[in-house]
Amino acid sequence: MKKIAILNGPNLDRLGKREPEIYGRATLADLEQALRAEFGTVAQLEFFQSNHEGALIDKIAAWTDAKFDGLVINGGAFTHTSVALRDALLGAHLPTIEVHISNIYKREEFRHTSLTAPACIAVITGLGLEGYHAALRYLVKA
Repeated sequence: MKKIAILNGPNLDRLGKREPEIYGRATLADLEQALRAEFGTVAQLEFFQSNHEGALIDKIAAWTDAKFDGLVINGGAFTHTSVALRDALLGAHLPTIEVHISNIYKREEFRHTSLTAPACIAVITGLGLEGYHAALRYLVKA
């Protein structure tokens, strides 16, 4: 059974409350429950969310050392600003898929650039929470 991590960055703990017109009404707990329901029998899933850059980087290192098989990341705003997060992903050598709930290319110009995307095997943007499901489907089969 593959071990796959799902990492969520700043403000994703506010899903369901923060800008529901963009991010929807489902919470992070709802997402975790849905992913466990779909993938819990085929993959060992571990979830982590933090609003702190260093905590995200520490978790990537821990998952790397624990020999995880893949990573789904929604880095939130750090996607567009964090060289440190990018370096952590590059150094991890984990097959990683970047996910964005909203279509970042239909939003503000500064969101069009992802510093972390080059460290990932794919990017899924604009599918809502279904993007996480698509990423996990791929990583489970890879």
